[in-house]
Amino acid sequence: MTTNSQLREKICNLNIDLQRYGLVAWTSGNVSERLEDGKSFMIKPSGVKYEELKPSQMIICDLDGKVLEGELAPSSDTQTHAYIYRHMSHINGIVHTHSNYAAAWTAIHSAIPCALTAAADEFGGEIPLGPFALIGDDAIGKGVVETLTGHRSTAVLMKNHGVFTIGKDATAAVKSAVMCEDVAKTMWIAQTLGDVKLIDQKSIDALYSRYQNVYGQKGVDK
Repeated sequence: MTTNSQLREKICNLNIDLQRYGLVAWTSGNVSERLEDGKSFMIKPSGVKYEELKPSQMIICDLDGKVLEGELAPSSDTQTHAYIYRHMSHINGIVHTHSNYAAAWTAIHSAIPCALTAAADEFGGEIPLGPFALIGDDAIGKGVVETLTGHRSTAVLMKNHGVFTIGKDATAAVKSAVMCEDVAKTMWIAQTLGDVKLIDQKSIDALYSRYQNVYGQKGVDK
């Protein structure tokens, strides 16, 4: 059983990891994880520099976005996270970034096509494009849920905005964000070189199945 103190340290460190992987600038971006009670989640505070983040500053909110524990205001994306947790019961981790290459794809309103084995492995196909929505309420959350429901991808590109990723926990969601940016960068370079050659669906299915079910060590997260 994970204590709230342990989770505070985990979520604080994972938020700092966003900066370490070059996925955020200044105070943008956020990581959250659902608590074991299933009825609340932990997220970073709004507008605090990553260099100054402390585990004690992490905020616990209920699934309506109401603060349950914490002295600081929660992330401005709290309502988005809350909506996703309410409507995707199997999801326990969420990440939001404005990472450069992935955000560039959102600016041209384009999904990222599946032309790399890394994309097939991690996302099971293209990284889809979600709708434009203003921040502040649950509109972005609705767009994320609508786009990813029934989709293999754990990442979505929200038009003119950035990336949201989901996972079985916060660590998995951070990994998805890292891989999304990696694929976005390589595919951006590829399209400047010539016509992108997509992987056929049968091969995508085989790659995804192998990576999800065979790759790596048993009992160790990919």
